[in-house]
Amino acid sequence: MDVEKITTILLENDFVKISNKSRKFEQGSIIYSKKIEDNLFLLFVILKDKKPKDIHAFIARFDRFESIGVEEPGEIMFYLLISTNEDFHYFEKYLTVSNLG
Repeated sequence: MDVEKITTILLENDFVKISNKSRKFEQGSIIYSKKIEDNLFLLFVILKDKKPKDIHAFIARFDRFESIGVEEPGEIMFYLLISTNEDFHYFEKYLTVSNLG
């Protein structure tokens, strides 16, 4: 799975890169976040030392954007582990379809 390609896609789709400082993921992990609606965010987390690089996707509630990567989410509504090329294929299709609307 091409993690570099995924990070490029996220940044091209207005995700913000955030350094993780919370205890939920290992220090040095990178979080890509995008606001969905008030206090609700779509997060993609790439763990620092995991091999192969798995990506954890969440829809989570935070009090404010600045809390992401610092505090635990108030609520997690959705979770997906992207760990295979097939998962990556569905991830690409989702971003393509979501950009049409």
